[in-house]
Amino acid sequence: MKIFLRIASLVALLQFAAHTTLLLQYVPRHGPDEVRVVEVMKSYRFDFHGSQPHSYWDMYLGYGLFAAFNCLIEALLFWFLSSRPDKALIAILLIANLCYAAMVYRWFFFIPLYADLVIAVCLTAALFSASRNRHVTGTLIQSTNSL
Repeated sequence: MKIFLRIASLVALLQFAAHTTLLLQYVPRHGPDEVRVVEVMKSYRFDFHGSQPHSYWDMYLGYGLFAAFNCLIEALLFWFLSSRPDKALIAILLIANLCYAAMVYRWFFFIPLYADLVIAVCLTAALFSASRNRHVTGTLIQSTNSL
């Protein structure tokens, strides 16, 4: 089980690095239409109920960094779980990654989909190997009490 969770951790860490790098170094490369869209996203600013004015680009960038940070947290959780496995938490993270994969399939492109599917396969394998291993806790409450 440990190896599957460590592989999932490394894939999530790769997702973090790719999201962060690509987002912070983004330059429109798909022609003048994309350039115009990005310029409009950056130029139009509006107020959200008293906060400082933000553009759509600010929200796009902020949400992208939020997604990257989630990948980092997920990588750390997988690594932690490889040493202190908890079937319930692994199952929750498996469901989350399958949901991520469905959203990526619907609204993005295939490269991040592959990473989410690899993570889901690793988590599934970890769950199956955990079911054969008796020292793995079955619930979140059991794992917290054992700390």
